Amino acid sequence: MFDSAELGQSVSKSEFKERERELRARLLTLQYRSLELARFPVLIDFAGVDGAGKGSTINMLNKWMDPRWLRSIGYQLPTEEERARPRFWRYWRDLPPKGRIGLYLSGRYSRPLLGRVYGGIDELEFDRRLAEIIRFENELADDGALILKFWMHLSKEQQEKRFDELSADPLRSYQVTTDDRRNHEHYDDFIAAAEQIITRTNRGGAPWNIVEGVNPNYRHLRIGEVIAAELSRHLDQHEQLTSPAAGAESPGVVEVSTTRQSTVFDKLDQTLHVPRRQYKKKMNKAQARLGELGRNAFDEGVSTVLVFEGPDASGKGGAIRRTVWSLDARKSRVHQFAAPTDEEQAHHYLWRFWRKLPRAGYVTVFDRSWYGRVLVERAEGFATEDEWRRAYNEINDFEHQIVDHGILLLKFWLHISEDEQLARFKEREKSPYKHWKLTDEDWRNREQWDAYELFAQDVVQYTSTKKAPWILVEGNDKLHTRLKVINTVIDHLSERVNGS
Repeated sequence: MFDSAELGQSVSKSEFKERERELRARLLTLQYRSLELARFPVLIDFAGVDGAGKGSTINMLNKWMDPRWLRSIGYQLPTEEERARPRFWRYWRDLPPKGRIGLYLSGRYSRPLLGRVYGGIDELEFDRRLAEIIRFENELADDGALILKFWMHLSKEQQEKRFDELSADPLRSYQVTTDDRRNHEHYDDFIAAAEQIITRTNRGGAPWNIVEGVNPNYRHLRIGEVIAAELSRHLDQHEQLTSPAAGAESPGVVEVSTTRQSTVFDKLDQTLHVPRRQYKKKMNKAQARLGELGRNAFDEGVSTVLVFEGPDASGKGGAIRRTVWSLDARKSRVHQFAAPTDEEQAHHYLWRFWRKLPRAGYVTVFDRSWYGRVLVERAEGFATEDEWRRAYNEINDFEHQIVDHGILLLKFWLHISEDEQLARFKEREKSPYKHWKLTDEDWRNREQWDAYELFAQDVVQYTSTKKAPWILVEGNDKLHTRLKVINTVIDHLSERVNGS
């Protein structure tokens, strides 16, 4: 695989200067076009053998392009904060917004590669890690991102020569570390693992480019020219999609059949009722128990994510307040999500939710969540059919990563009848401290009750998995709703916390 990157290709100093002027002008023009269009982010990954010039190439790109719109990120061993969250949390956190470029060193391929070479992970786990990377890249590419990956290569003899040259220079000897020398001893193992990585993850939406790293002039020009060609092609595609001739459909409300269809929510027993006197006694006991579990979970580093979805006025806020009341406010967070901000719109729709995942031992509550993509965005036409259809798989993958990390994930769908919602809307209109909750948007959403219920049926059908099942809650009686939610949290958390 790497024979073509061991040919000794080079570019003279004079030729480099001539080609550099043209390339630099082209890259700057493309960078500003990308910034102005602001339709997609650019992720450029640099991997390869030690000493092949990854760092110097990133420095050259910062020289050629406007560094204000570039971000260079080099990953080290995961910090305590990063280890407390799913493996890909830090990669989602560091995604560039649309129009910007991210340059990555020792990124998502580094840990699987090192683990495979030094025996930390077996063949099966190695393949699982690569599959995880493919899913991540597919999600970004499907959303429009331009992903370019460069493997910077040196032969074993070239690498050794490079290390000797650097070590002999007092000003650059620091660049050769003990780890570099150790890795050189395992050169053949690195190349074997690299072949597996490139073969498995070289895909149309995230291609690999193998670049010979001996001659810096050749290396810099080769990489710059690939970036320019791919960025130009990507920009042309996106500009065509946004041109009037493309005939792009404007957002609009989705039409659904007027024929009433049965859903899973029809099976909920909305007559369930809890007397108020009985409710107070049970709630006090439940809150005390949850408080104890919350303290134990923090001590043991068990994190919890609670997701609340459901129709407007279904009691999400009331259930959340009663549940988190007994938890330590310093160790719990409630995040309410509405329409995305400008910053959030500049990223993949899952970006804002990845950033809010809790650290070890903490509780995070999502009042509305990533399901907006397949509910309100679908209903209002803010997401294309292709976007909301592939979102089911993206959401399942996201949730499985949360669960696989050891986080307790509970998803509550609080449901009420259409008549009960109307009654609560009218009650809010008259209430001096609740009328602010009722908006024109609530009334407009109510007109699409049947559509939202069918979309919610799809949500349950496609995203209620064994790892992350939906918990359907009868919502017509608020007291029953609140007790069912908090007792469900207690039941699941008590199974996860030792000695509870």
